[in-house]
Amino acid sequence: MKGTNYNPFVNEHFIGFINQVTPQGVKVHFPSSALLQPFFKYGELYHGGLVGNYVVIEGHQMGFLGKIQGIELPEKERLELSEKSFETNEMHPIGYIEILLSFSFENPEEIQRGLNTLPPIGAKVFVCASYFIQSFFKRFGVKKENTAPCLMKLGVLTQDKTTPVEISLDALFGRHCAIVGTTGGGKSYTTSKLLEGISNAKAKAIIIDPTGEYSGFDSKDYVESAIINKDSYFHYSRLSVGDWFALFRPAGQVQQPKLLDAIKSLKLAKCLEENEKLPEDGKFHHPKFTDKFITCVGGIIRKKCHYKDAFRHFETKYMAEIEEDNSEFDLTKLVIQLKEEAIYESNGSNVEMWGDVDKRTSDNIASLIIRIYSKVSDKAFKQIFGIGKEPKKDLCETIESFISNKSRHILRIGFEDVPYDFQTREILANAIAKFLLNKARKGDFKTQPIVFFADEAHQFLNKEVKDEYFQSMRLDSFDSIAKECRKYGLFLCLATQMPRDIPLGTLSQMGTFLVHRLINYKDKEAVESACSAANKSTLAYLPVLGAGEAILMGVDFPMPVMLKVDLPQTEPNSHTPQFKRL
Repeated sequence: MKGTNYNPFVNEHFIGFINQVTPQGVKVHFPSSALLQPFFKYGELYHGGLVGNYVVIEGHQMGFLGKIQGIELPEKERLELSEKSFETNEMHPIGYIEILLSFSFENPEEIQRGLNTLPPIGAKVFVCASYFIQSFFKRFGVKKENTAPCLMKLGVLTQDKTTPVEISLDALFGRHCAIVGTTGGGKSYTTSKLLEGISNAKAKAIIIDPTGEYSGFDSKDYVESAIINKDSYFHYSRLSVGDWFALFRPAGQVQQPKLLDAIKSLKLAKCLEENEKLPEDGKFHHPKFTDKFITCVGGIIRKKCHYKDAFRHFETKYMAEIEEDNSEFDLTKLVIQLKEEAIYESNGSNVEMWGDVDKRTSDNIASLIIRIYSKVSDKAFKQIFGIGKEPKKDLCETIESFISNKSRHILRIGFEDVPYDFQTREILANAIAKFLLNKARKGDFKTQPIVFFADEAHQFLNKEVKDEYFQSMRLDSFDSIAKECRKYGLFLCLATQMPRDIPLGTLSQMGTFLVHRLINYKDKEAVESACSAANKSTLAYLPVLGAGEAILMGVDFPMPVMLKVDLPQTEPNSHTPQFKRL
């Protein structure tokens, strides 16, 4: 009975006949209310025709899987309802069934997408056996050629605790994933469960943990941890020019060009010191015009009253290094170099030389210099971005090591010690995402896919950094991962209690949704807009879901699945503090 070719239409499971068919669903007539009562079969408990239960319908050429969405009595029987009606089972209820999918009689496990036909009038309706519905779950999102998919037991059906829900990792993460739900709905427990499922399958995951909620994983031998500002740093050389704009917020008209010039000069100074013979006087002469030179002393390019030709010569020579989108320069010298850039563009009538100090430009960049100095001299900023010689781990090197280490399956990047000022958290998370994005574009994850978790994703996505004139720039690395990295093997998993704060373009790229209790109308609207499977009958359950209950739906799921997520072995530290009498 429980083999591959078992019959889903068992007479002992019969509950009624189809008596009405519409495009929105069908109605079932129960010949007796006794058919709604629970019963045992093959050692399993079946709950009859109760609301929320799955049923199978026997058509002419194919079968249908449906879900009972409501039950009522005909008006005449409602008026005559009495205690005797219950005792004698004289009631004849009518049920409303939502058709979820169809399947072939020859191969029931082969799901047929789209409903080319509907059940006929008079078709028999049966309670769906537990072992039959399980076979559907296991095949969701799995290609025919994949005979051994990586499965994880996520939980059990809410209506039937005896039916486990096993889902393939390809279905869960292959098109990105979003875990949403209000506080206390079980979102953190679900994230922990997914992390455990990935580790059990010997796959890999990286999680940005904003609060240290998942620090319990650190003691596991399959977990690598990197706690920013405690034992790890993200070296500033990995930051791009855009990241510096976000951190220092230069105004667009004067400050941005001067900051770019200063960064370019410091990169050139580093190239000169590493590749050229250092003259004692620090003067680097133009090879064709020996009377023209630039001066580099202590890693600073002196521009005042110097020749532009000499600068352009060395700039062209090291153009590749200068144009790279990194920060290979000495950040501690940025303030001094900025002051060197505050000069006139010409020396009187000599346009081939820079002029003297431009007081007006100096005044315009004064606020930028103050911001840079305050941040670069801040202790936490130094520790986060590796300014200095403290014996800590470079996060990017840790990521590289984690990817190549076959015995490690989870990397937890802890943000619990990262301060909230300067928008450091958002910029740092964006920089980490950009680092992974660039690795994905190089094809580093095609043979070993990685799931990138962003817990409390609303803290990092849809963020803008504004300068002192309220001009803004977006932090969009997570958006780019969502839009282009699926084919590269970098999968995004967002966990948030406020899906309305996630950009709709990013949310719509999520192929899988695990939705816990949602009450806010805008949150439900965001999920409905982003997930095509989120119809009104499904969304109606969201406000009444209990802790740990969720609705699983998405592109690779022909039907929504309401389940109770299993408790993870490693519980997150997300308990609400309790009031105590002192």
